[in-house]
Amino acid sequence: MALSRAHRREDVNFWPGFVDALSTMLIGIVFLLTVFVLGQFFLSQELTGKDTALERLNKQISELTDLLALERSSNRQAQESLQLMQSTLAQTQGERSRLQGLLDTQQNGNAGAQFAETQKALENEKQLSARAQASVDLVNQQIAAMRRQLAALEEALAASEAKDRDSQTRIADLGSRLNVALAQRVQELARYRSDFFGRLRQVLGTRPDIRTVGDRFVFQSEIFFDAGQAVLKPEGQAELDKFATVLLDLAREMPPDLPWILRVDGHTDNRPIKTAQFPSNWYLSAARAIAVVEYLMSRGLPNDRVAATGFGEYQPLDLANTDEAHRRNRRIEFKITER
Repeated sequence: MALSRAHRREDVNFWPGFVDALSTMLIGIVFLLTVFVLGQFFLSQELTGKDTALERLNKQISELTDLLALERSSNRQAQESLQLMQSTLAQTQGERSRLQGLLDTQQNGNAGAQFAETQKALENEKQLSARAQASVDLVNQQIAAMRRQLAALEEALAASEAKDRDSQTRIADLGSRLNVALAQRVQELARYRSDFFGRLRQVLGTRPDIRTVGDRFVFQSEIFFDAGQAVLKPEGQAELDKFATVLLDLAREMPPDLPWILRVDGHTDNRPIKTAQFPSNWYLSAARAIAVVEYLMSRGLPNDRVAATGFGEYQPLDLANTDEAHRRNRRIEFKITER
């Protein structure tokens, strides 16, 4: 017998330790990927709001550009009208000069009747010239006003473009800062969760009905509840006391602004249940999760740091239709995640 015990002590199996280390590494990788996806989701939400503001600015720039083009077209039309009036004024002044010359000739020839007629025509030409000059002055005033409006539009367009560039710069800076903050939060939460997993393993030991699956601690439902019931057994309360002690110690070390939460998930097997208290497995899984949450809160866990979720039979670990598969699928899972 002594030789047999000595032989068992020498035959050390390192495989469980290797699997545990590999699982921890996979947990960290999966957690980092999850937080990265969440960070990208929140960043996309933030950038969507910035894109909406940017789209509004671009629409305003487009409207200003259209208005500027309209003003430029009006300016060209006014320039053309001014050139036409100036040409008409030049023709009128030429005709006036011709009539004045004719008048001078008639005065020299003492042609009284023709002189009066020519004088009248000259007065008409003077009035026409005065009206043309007034029209030219009015057109010049309109052109000056259009130029002022054009300058104001160009200034507004330049300011809008500068604002657009500033918005783009701020969006890029916000994205960079958000990525840095998310990375820091991911590292911080990963460190505390790794510490929590390590402490909990030391407290709970290596029991076959308590195991780690991904980033969650999995307890078989038989630890806490009798079949078809949602009332905690005394031995289940004892296990939750250990769990609560480790979690509360870790919660005191976490920064108050770290948005962590303990999610308690209830799962059942696929065998149907229909009682007055539990019409389906949804009710049973949810009631068990709530019972665990209420007990943890009675041990001091803050109400805003815990959540209960019921999954019924729809998230099985084992798809086989055997008693062992049913036992594995009846479970309570604990997961530390972000709100």
